[in-house]
Amino acid sequence: MSVYKKRFVVLISILLFVFILALFGCQQASSKIPAVVLEVIDGDTLKVEVNGKKETVRLLLIDTPESVHPTKPVQPFGVEASHYVKKLLPKGTEVELELDVRERDKYGRLLAYVWVNGKMLNELLLEQGYARVAYVFEPNTRYVDEFRAIQEEARKKELRIWSLENYATERGFNDQVTGKQQCDKPMIKGNIRKDGEKIYHLPSSPQYNVTKAEMMFCTEEEAKSAGFRPAHAQ
Repeated sequence: MSVYKKRFVVLISILLFVFILALFGCQQASSKIPAVVLEVIDGDTLKVEVNGKKETVRLLLIDTPESVHPTKPVQPFGVEASHYVKKLLPKGTEVELELDVRERDKYGRLLAYVWVNGKMLNELLLEQGYARVAYVFEPNTRYVDEFRAIQEEARKKELRIWSLENYATERGFNDQVTGKQQCDKPMIKGNIRKDGEKIYHLPSSPQYNVTKAEMMFCTEEEAKSAGFRPAHAQ
């Protein structure tokens, strides 16, 4: 065998080896970790059990409005996003976690794309207009282009967070929109049942004092526009 042929064979062998390594690396990067849902905290955060260990998972590349933040008010569609995920992932649901390059954030939470029944939760929230594309930081950008395309479709349809003008922005959810009230002290309680039905209670309702308010409204019109119906007995 000539020197040139030997060099050619060596070169082909090297290229084949590099290709195999790259292929193996891609398979490793996209592998999914089985987990069991313990609790849904809000639309973009949940607790799971992985290999017998409890972990808090933050969904990658998306952000839903606040529903349980200790220092921020409940934002429009925050409760709805949370209930959407709770209905989709009740306690005990088996899911798969797909990690990107960097596995954890500064709070120690796992950063993941969450899969359930072959569908990615991150994408579903974007499709339904419950979330915006956010926290795009290298190197965790595997699906960012797909996510932005999905978000654009939801925005065009004016779904949920996109139905409020200037609410969902590149910098977050606009507090001037979320904090808009027609009165200083809203008294109408909005409650969302486990089945997702939204009901509002006036102060005159027999259940008013025992009702947990997940949203507060100033007027019945405001409650109805948010998708709530009046309680049967007022």
